[in-house]
Amino acid sequence: MADQPHRITFLAKTFSAAALEFHRGRMAEKGYRMEGRIESTVFHMIDAEGRTDPAFEGEPLFAVTFVKRED
Repeated sequence: MADQPHRITFLAKTFSAAALEFHRGRMAEKGYRMEGRIESTVFHMIDAEGRTDPAFEGEPLFAVTFVKRED
């Protein structure tokens, strides 16, 4: 499991899908804990000149981040 990233963020169209990922993806077995809350979020991309554009056509998505537990 040492080759797994320290942080993983999943984006989902529904709260339920984001919440179920902890169990479906067996994140605890992989050594992860959920960080923070699952919240609806609008994402923007910033280009090299500092201009921003909405990502995902501005659609709000539910974001859930998992962080590798410190053992």
